[in-house]
Amino acid sequence: MNRRNFLSSSLVLGAFAVLSRVSGAESLLPSTQGESSKQKGIEKVIKTDAEWKQLLTPEQYNIMRQKGTEAAYSSPLNDMHEKGTFACAACELPLFSSTTKFDSGTGWPSFWAPIKKQNVREQVDNSLGMTRTEVLCARCDAHSGHVFDDGPKPTGLRYCMNGVALKFVKKV
Repeated sequence: MNRRNFLSSSLVLGAFAVLSRVSGAESLLPSTQGESSKQKGIEKVIKTDAEWKQLLTPEQYNIMRQKGTEAAYSSPLNDMHEKGTFACAACELPLFSSTTKFDSGTGWPSFWAPIKKQNVREQVDNSLGMTRTEVLCARCDAHSGHVFDDGPKPTGLRYCMNGVALKFVKKV
């Protein structure tokens, strides 16, 4: 690189750095932050612990707010084969479709994909001496279950959900 190219590149980089710090200049620069929040478009539901306790059953509160787990094969939704949507039991945000449900043999309702990726939130869960990926409702942050990479095609994912955290809405 010759000196002229070096100086030109340095000036452009310097101008970009200055512009990015100047108030109001963000409209001149490409933005990615606003796009992701616009894409999600999900308004959060925020309640106090007392409000969640009034809204949810004790079992739902334990699982959805305290990250508990229901016993395997205890949910009627595990054997649900009707067409419809599985929504968050706390805020009714649609999370999974019956078209992605499959029998994983684990005893919990399982799906190979959420209804919309933006409707679920994933975070690392290091509880129980292992690392897993926790699945939460994107609207109310309710714990729904975990996602594993041993599911069927086309995604190879297994969203293993607590049935008590879901509400089935039959397709009409």
